[in-house]
Amino acid sequence: MTELTWLITGSSRGFGRALAGAALAAGDRVVATARNSAQVADLAEQYPGRALGVDLDVTDPGAVASAFESALDRFGRVDVVVNNAGYANVAPVETGPEDDFRRQFDTNFWGVYNVCRVALPVLRSLGGGTIIQFSSIGGRVGGSAGIGSYQAAKFAVDGLTRVLAAETAPLGIRYLVVEPGGFATDWAGASMQVLDIPAEYEQTVGTMTRYRDSATAPGDPERGAEILVRMVQRHDLPLHLLLGAGAVEMAQNYSRRQIAEADAWATVSRSADFDQDFPAEFPADPRPARG
Repeated sequence: MTELTWLITGSSRGFGRALAGAALAAGDRVVATARNSAQVADLAEQYPGRALGVDLDVTDPGAVASAFESALDRFGRVDVVVNNAGYANVAPVETGPEDDFRRQFDTNFWGVYNVCRVALPVLRSLGGGTIIQFSSIGGRVGGSAGIGSYQAAKFAVDGLTRVLAAETAPLGIRYLVVEPGGFATDWAGASMQVLDIPAEYEQTVGTMTRYRDSATAPGDPERGAEILVRMVQRHDLPLHLLLGAGAVEMAQNYSRRQIAEADAWATVSRSADFDQDFPAEFPADPRPARG
């Protein structure tokens, strides 16, 4: 197996920490980044010469460039870039503070953009590499009340990655969008702040928040990390990888609903073209038309 050099954002805890440990245990080298690199100093102590802790706030493009410079100075190359840093706060879109919504988006989307912008010329110069984007099953199916900024950012990351895959197809750069379900990390714990939930949103945002608080996450981040370390050794990668049985079920059900909806409205949709019959009959409406 080829020894790889990883640069992982958000390595202080959760999936980032598990992935850094799994890559090092497999014999690879890791640049473990965190807002405070003291939180990953033990990795460098445990794996001298193969682990490097670096301070990184992904919302700062200059700090991103410096992190890659540190990686190249120490190891001479970067083979795998992991965009894992991210967090979610809970509030209805209507009433949540706009500045909080924007700050989340700055980390969850613009942080990914910043890292990709710096990573691409590095990977091109080395003849290719792999970029792993951490999304979530919510970034595929959406609709989780209370985390609008987080899920909007994950949809945006997926869209950005599809474009990047098309633009860099001849350059040897591969992409993997990881879509976990519920995992035993602190994503919904210390990393998440629950803001004010007005009574009007108690049925939706409040119910979803209580469910997260009470649910036991079935996913094992150590297993997920090991899967990803094995994945990057493959020649052929899927563009998306679901992680967890719940994520698989949710994705399959969502795809079935999408196909059923597209089929139900296909005649109406086609009728918008000049060469199609118009008007087309709408599907039956179970309720009376609005007056």
